[in-house]
This record gives sequence, structure tokens and C-alpha cells, in this order.
Amino acid sequence: MKTIHQSACCRKEDRRRRIQSALAGLLLFLLPVSGCAVPFFGEKEASGYSRSSTEAAAETAAFDAFLEEFFRTEVTGNTINLHFTVADPQNYGIQETPVTLGEISEQALAESAAGMENLLSVLDEFDYKYLDAGRQLTCDVIKEYLKTEMSVSELVYYDELLRPSTGIQAQLPVLYEEYRFYEKKDVEDYLALIALTDEYFSQIVAFEQKKAQLGLFMSDFACDTIISQCETFIKNPEEHYLIQTFERKVDQMEGLTESERESYKVRNETAVKEHVLPAYRMLADALTGLLGNGKNEMGLCYLPDGKAYYEYLVRHNTGSSEGVKELQRRISEQRNKDLTEAAVLLTDHPDLKKRSAGIALTGRDSIATLEVLKQEMASEFPEAPEAEYTVSYIDACMEEYMAPAFYITAPIDDYGKNAIFINASTDVTSMRYFTTLAHEGFPGHLYQTVMSYEAGLSPARTVLNFPGYVEGWATYVEMISYRYAGLEEELASLMSHNQSALLSLYASTDLGIHYDGWSFSDAAAFWETYGITDQNVLREIYELIVEEPAHYLKYYVGYLEFLRLKETAQRTYGSDYSDIAFHRAVLEIGPAPFPVVEQYLDAYYDAGTGNT
Repeated sequence: MKTIHQSACCRKEDRRRRIQSALAGLLLFLLPVSGCAVPFFGEKEASGYSRSSTEAAAETAAFDAFLEEFFRTEVTGNTINLHFTVADPQNYGIQETPVTLGEISEQALAESAAGMENLLSVLDEFDYKYLDAGRQLTCDVIKEYLKTEMSVSELVYYDELLRPSTGIQAQLPVLYEEYRFYEKKDVEDYLALIALTDEYFSQIVAFEQKKAQLGLFMSDFACDTIISQCETFIKNPEEHYLIQTFERKVDQMEGLTESERESYKVRNETAVKEHVLPAYRMLADALTGLLGNGKNEMGLCYLPDGKAYYEYLVRHNTGSSEGVKELQRRISEQRNKDLTEAAVLLTDHPDLKKRSAGIALTGRDSIATLEVLKQEMASEFPEAPEAEYTVSYIDACMEEYMAPAFYITAPIDDYGKNAIFINASTDVTSMRYFTTLAHEGFPGHLYQTVMSYEAGLSPARTVLNFPGYVEGWATYVEMISYRYAGLEEELASLMSHNQSALLSLYASTDLGIHYDGWSFSDAAAFWETYGITDQNVLREIYELIVEEPAHYLKYYVGYLEFLRLKETAQRTYGSDYSDIAFHRAVLEIGPAPFPVVEQYLDAYYDAGTGNT
């Protein structure tokens, strides 16, 4: 491999053209649900190498230019991603860009695959030893991401854009609702954007029709779920929440005349009624016409290349490099450990079972609960910078289909603004309410995002998605949060072990259905072993996991990976280990595949504690 310092001048323009070609249409379907960051160590030398300052400076400048162009190209490919990623695009050299929801076509899919291959080739041209530790980390993260995504470049129609909780049709309304208006241009862009909804959904319909032609269409029960979701969404058009929330946001904007406010409201109502609601009507009708085309109502392994695609989903969703069989072993091992420790607690304290069933916490509103969590976590986690946040209720028409709660990532240049959504029907005195806010807020998603940004953000990493790290962290801290609820130690421990064991059942079922080919009776028999026998509940679990393959793995396997990282750090540092130092290190490394996190863990831990 030729080094850049030997040929940078003569290859600079060639590299620029190749980067532009590589970036075209790379990340088509990314939605902003999580944040990621990387601290640059500044003047810290690359491991074990004494560099020429001129050569290092030239290579660093070239790499930074690559990252800037990579970020700009990717983030402008979708107006929603752009708006949720940066509050002021001009700060990143982004000027006027077309308003778009992205493109879903065979040409775009082919360009995406070619772009990833070219991009990886460009990255390989950088001389790794001339980059400092922070840039080496960024390079490793992007490379691993590209390698994972390229592994299924021939299986694009195995992807599913329409899933009950994580599909485009479920997430798009929430992103529309939370689209922030910083200035008049944002309102204009938003109105132009929602007017594209029907055109965008026509591309989704074409994608689903192609899947049907290839024998890859979803099951009828999954299709019925999406149709029902669309039907619910388009009810009551005169009082639709996308009209009501828009009007509230416009009324709160400063610098608008009353005439402008009224004009915007009229335009929005027209766009919702003429483009958004018809898009969902069209989607429901098209899916109704495709009913019966889904030939497989079981796991992905029953499709021709389904097992290979599922292996990719496992890698993508978990960030783990381990194969399915090893993950199955680890999940089973952790479940047995949790159940054993729970049994010991119940033997020593027989009253715990009854007490755990009747827990009622102090009924606080969401803001007060999050503030309690911030106080309780202080002894184990680094202090978070001040960050504003709002907690809103999921609209009633989406409650049945959305997760119990979720967090929408703040822009990297305005990360004081964070949004958490929760289900309005949640009992505020329940333990689930408390741990859910820990998962979404402190020390969960909100905290993780803000801390990673605060550590020194590489914008290029915000266009990548590492669900295993993001959801694994939130699950890891959720388990810890039982201790923050004011419960006795034994009771908190019992509930944490119980929750871990329950999640492990979902994870094992996911692997069993999609890799080992479990039928409903197989899955039911597995759950019945653990005392869950209600056939209606088991059918619901089975169908949910068929609809959302590898969904539960990002939570549970990600959680197991954080436990393993913690155990590794405890062995390495012994009596010098501290939870605060460990948490600071993994947060500063930021979302990444877990082998990369482990590779850099010692360097970031030592940097945070002043060790050399």
C-alpha cells in the first residue's frame, strides 16, 4: 500500500473525486435514533511510533478533509437526518441543499453498494500510523461498519422497511412531530418535506412489490399489523396531531407576524391532508393488495439466503463479532446465572417474592423522576453537562405500535435539546416507569448521547448506527437503576436478575426462530419451561419476534457486552478500578462495534485517570 506522504500532492484531486463517488447514496435508510461520538486525543502520538511532524500533519489534514466530506455528503442525503443531526448546517460547510426524504430504488441500492466498496478502498489509502489515537479509532469504526454492511450488498431485498415498531411508517410521524423550527427556513423546509411523503411511500410500495415478486414479502400477520397501523393513523383528519402539534410550534416561534402564522397553518393542514394522510392510505391499500404473497410465516432461516441475512442482522444489531452459537451459549449462561442468584435471594429472604409483586414507588412526574435518577447515579457515573430535555406523551393513535418509550437524539451542535417520549398510560408509581426513564434518560440514552458529544465529537460518526452499543448501554444502566429506586438491596437485586432473565428469553427465542427455525410450538415449549404458559401471550411474542428479527438482541447482547467490558476492566485494574473511570472510558469511545471498544478501552481508561 502506498503511503499518502509519498504521493499526497499528485493524488489529492484523485482522492477527492473517489471520495465523492464513494459517498453517493451510501446510507439510504438511516433515521436519527441515537448519537455517537469520538474524542480526539489531540497531540497524543499513534501507538509506539515517532512521527515526522510534516508527514503526520499532511496525513491528518487529508483524513480530516475526508471525514468532513464524508459527513457532509451523507448527512445531506436526507433532510430529516440533516435537521436532526445539526441545528445550523452552515457551521459544517453545508449551504443550500435539496429537500428530500431520500431515494429507494434499484439504482440507488446499487450505487450504495458500490459506494461502500469504493469508500473502504479510500480509507485503506490512509497511512494508519500517521494518525493520532482518536483518528485511528474513527478510522476503525468506519471500516468495521462498512465491512458489516457490505456483507449483504447482494441481499438488499431481504431488508424490511415496514416493521411495527422500527419501520419507516412508525418512526416518520414522530420525526415530523419533533421537527424543530429554529427559523423560518425550517418551517419552509418542513412543509416541502411532508409534501414529499406520498412520493416517498410510493417508492416503499415499489420496494415491497419487488419483495413479493422475489418471494420475500412479509407474513400476512405482519402485513395486517402495518395495515391496521396505517388505518389508525389516518383517522380523524380534522383533528390530526400533525396539524395540532405544528400549530403549537408555530405559535411558539418568535419573529413571525400573525399573517405568517396563519399562512403556515393553512399550508401545513393542506399538506397533511393532501400528502401525508393519502400516503398512509395508499400504503394500506397497496399492502392489502399484497396479502397472501408472504410465503413464510416463520423465521428468516426458511428463506433461501435468510440465514446469511440473519447472521448479518445479528452482527449489525449487536456489534458483537461472535457467531450465533457462541451468543446462544452466552445468553443461556447469563440466564442460568441470574436465575441461580435470584433463587438464592428467595431462599434467604422468602418474603421477597410477595414484596416484589406489590411495589409502588412515589408517584413523581417524569421530570422529577429524571432528576432523582441524576442524583442517585452520581457516585457511579461521571457528572453530565447541563442539558435541557422535554418529556412528551406518544400520541394515542401510535401507542399500540410504538415502544413504551423512546429518545430522539439531539443535534450535535445543540445537544442541550433532548426529547423523550413515553406512553401516557404508564403507571407513574410502577417500577417499569422508573427503569424506563433510566433507560431513555439518565443514565441511559440521553446521558450517553450528551456525554459522547461532550467528549469531543467526530461528526462523521453520527451518520453510522450501532444499535448494540446504544441499546446495550441503556439496558446495562437500566439494570443498575433498580438500586436507585429506594428499594432494599436484596429486592433491587432480585428485580434486576428477573428482568435480565426475562430479556434473555426473548433473545434466545429470536435466535431460535430466525436461525434454528423454531415453530410456534417450539417457542411455546421453550417459554413453558420457565413457567409462561398463556398461549395467547406466547403467540403474540412469537409473531412480534418474527416481525422484528434481531430486535431484542441489540438490547440483551449489547448488555452482555458491556458486562464483559466491565469485567475485563476490573481484572485489568484490580484495586485501582472505578466505575466512574470505566463509564467515562466507554462513553468517550462512543458507539462502535464492541471489538473496537475493547481494543481502545485501556487507552481511554488510562487517559481519563491520568495513567501512562
